[in-house]
Amino acid sequence: MPAPAVRPARVLSGIQPTADSFHIGNHLGALREWVRMQDTHDAYYVVVDQHAITVDHDPALLRQRTLVSFAQLLAIGLDPERCTVFVQSHVPEHSQLAWVLECQTGFGEASRMTQFKDKSQKGGADRSTVGLFTYPILQAADILIYQADAVPVGEDQRQHLELTRDLASRFNTNFGDTLTVPQAMFVKETAKIVDLADPTSKMSKSSPSGCAFLLDSDAVLAKKFKSAVTDSEREIRFDPAEKPGVSNLLTMQQAITGVTMESLVAGYEGRGYGDLKADTAEVVISFIRPIRERVVELMEHPDELRRLMGHGAAKARETARHTLAAVYDAVGFVAIPGE
Repeated sequence: MPAPAVRPARVLSGIQPTADSFHIGNHLGALREWVRMQDTHDAYYVVVDQHAITVDHDPALLRQRTLVSFAQLLAIGLDPERCTVFVQSHVPEHSQLAWVLECQTGFGEASRMTQFKDKSQKGGADRSTVGLFTYPILQAADILIYQADAVPVGEDQRQHLELTRDLASRFNTNFGDTLTVPQAMFVKETAKIVDLADPTSKMSKSSPSGCAFLLDSDAVLAKKFKSAVTDSEREIRFDPAEKPGVSNLLTMQQAITGVTMESLVAGYEGRGYGDLKADTAEVVISFIRPIRERVVELMEHPDELRRLMGHGAAKARETARHTLAAVYDAVGFVAIPGE
């Protein structure tokens, strides 16, 4: 008898629909790795729209941004037949598991989460929602409902993953082995992209002039790169500490073209910052243009886009419902016959 097939390690990643467009930093820093992992892992990718309502929001804008975010994930190369790509609110098991996990989380434990402390200090405790407070627990449910083996994370997400691991271990100790305790997957070779207008800061949607959005027009992108901050020197070399602006432009070119940094820098011998900016703009525009065009095409067929959302949600729920059933049984809920 042949041995049963071993499924690839399962990974889960999510992205919020809180901007009109993803940016080149999102793509080169994480999303491009998502595309690669759909061929090596059992990959689940989710637009986390429920997380987007923990702060004030416009419903119509959220709906539009969710559609555009989903379209962008398809446009960058995620294939619904090679991975599971879906929208969080389409899978109610996330919220159902989150409630069980909330009942396993200490108040002090939740209040120590960095994101809640930062946002509640900025907006004031009286204006902070309970949803913002329990956000990390829903994030844990996003991961645990799929029994993910690993989660690709950046350093800023380490605390949230540790809470996820703690909650899974605690549940298993209290109720028996039910949930997979996920490992952190730190992908070191991804490009670290910084702001074009302020190269000491990470590229962010909050800095429109310094952010190269995937849906920016060619003309807008060219203008942003022409205005990119460099430094007062003339030499083009890779030195993130002393020359962050120049190094950022080189990093984008290197990440997109695959040319070694040594060869890239050598090609600028005797050339100036204007050449570097123009070349980087050309490389980025050529890289982004087909993504933007594919998004426009997908958005022109909203019924097909929603069909693909439904396809992803059905695949996701097939896994999620099994986990939730096991969790409900473990905590002592009475099952309905046939469910």
